[in-house]
Amino acid sequence: MKHTIQKQTEKYIREHPSVKDCLKNGLVNYSALTREISKELKINNFDAILVACRRYKEKITQEKTLQKEIKKILKNSKLEIKNKMIIAIVDKPRYFNQLFELEKKIKSRKGIFNLIEGTNTVTIITNSEFKELIEGKLKNNITRINQNLVQINIICPPEIETTPGVISYIYSFFAENGINILEEMSCWTDVMIIIEEKDLARTMEFLKF
Repeated sequence: MKHTIQKQTEKYIREHPSVKDCLKNGLVNYSALTREISKELKINNFDAILVACRRYKEKITQEKTLQKEIKKILKNSKLEIKNKMIIAIVDKPRYFNQLFELEKKIKSRKGIFNLIEGTNTVTIITNSEFKELIEGKLKNNITRINQNLVQINIICPPEIETTPGVISYIYSFFAENGINILEEMSCWTDVMIIIEEKDLARTMEFLKF
């Protein structure tokens, strides 16, 4: 029973980020939090919930230590902004010859070409100047094309490879600020995020690590 209460309590705190942050920073009145959880989850066991809260505090204190490492990595990272980008969602072809030809043409003109393969579709991320080329080459296979986008490249030091939580930490800023990430990619130390151009100014405010 106590093990179940521990799990339920942890789940409640995880689903309430503001409560978790206060708990992590030692700003919580444990008795008040326990009463609230007891009321919300309809668990009539004050002592078990109180113990669960204190145990979870110990667990997330370790996360706080890890957060310092994450902040250090991001402070030593570089940002690159590429504007006038598009995303083309294309039906997945049986053969990729057309896509390879498209990639060759775009790169010969010093363009960006990133390809993400899904189960039924492929996503092409490239410069907006190649929109007509894509439409001409792939014709009826295009599901949609999103325009007026920006690609943000966060170039991190190699420590990102052995430090858990860096990506989720970055994404949490976007969620907290109500900014939708349209696509994301990563390649070893590079984290690449696609957002709408209108959100760039706000994004740059919280990416000043």
